[in-house]
Amino acid sequence: MNAAPGHPQASTHRSPQGEGLPVHQAIHTVQPCTTMADVRRCVDALDDILVPLLVQRTGYMTQAARIKQNASQVRDEGRIQAIVDRVRARAMAEGGSPEVLEAIYRSLMEVCIDFEHREFARLRGEGQSGAASAAVSSEETSGLLGGGAVHNLTSAGGNGL
Repeated sequence: MNAAPGHPQASTHRSPQGEGLPVHQAIHTVQPCTTMADVRRCVDALDDILVPLLVQRTGYMTQAARIKQNASQVRDEGRIQAIVDRVRARAMAEGGSPEVLEAIYRSLMEVCIDFEHREFARLRGEGQSGAASAAVSSEETSGLLGGGAVHNLTSAGGNGL
């Protein structure tokens, strides 16, 4: 493996702006692997980048719960669709599967919406308090993101995605 995951390598492809221009796509940074140990090492390196970003994302869910005046504002179908549209476009631009990224993001958004509802209640002194209300159970998440990865994240940090 020559480069670390996440470091773009230039490749020349046709781009909407013209032919033969260098295009940096995430798909072209995937390192060739010959063993499962190689695959797992690369995935672990990406997880080391993703987990802090997901923690930041959930921090914004807490801020949204604080700012919103009514629990009915937590789920915003227009915003969900805008995110899906944006993610699908970014996935295509990065050489990925729009369908796969949409499914991942829809699951992520559902977990975040559940978290934001709990934060909304917690910040207003409603319902359960403490870690029990902030943790996402493995049963809740198993159907959303495959359970294992999400359960590991929630077990380690106690604050969901």
